[in-house]
Amino acid sequence: MLRAFVFDFKGNWDEHFPLIEFALNNSYHSSIGMTPFEALYGTRCGSPIGWFEVGEVTYIGPELVHEVMENVRLICERLKTAKSRQKSYDNVRRRELEFEFDDWVYFKISPMKGAMRFGKKGKLSPRYVGTYQICPMI
Repeated sequence: MLRAFVFDFKGNWDEHFPLIEFALNNSYHSSIGMTPFEALYGTRCGSPIGWFEVGEVTYIGPELVHEVMENVRLICERLKTAKSRQKSYDNVRRRELEFEFDDWVYFKISPMKGAMRFGKKGKLSPRYVGTYQICPMI
């Protein structure tokens, strides 16, 4: 989202940082099932136009603590569900590999962490380098 705002606001995106922060805090997160603002304060955040309306409900004392604790419990449950769902997606492609001496292998490199050593940087950088032969540990 920040990248989109940087392109939209061109050179003065830092002047619009409060708007970016507002958008991030009020966007729905599927892992917790609510917005970060709603998780923190227990209510949905309306647009800034409606912030100063008369008769707004405020929580004071034990009701606020109870509401926040209930939200924390709900968020923990939803994060566990999201974590197990993501783990199941990842485990579909994962498999244990067994290597033996004198096998030839490719070395997988991270595009952001040092692909520059192997030529191009970024999307066009190689994902694997090699082949390397597995030798006994010294």
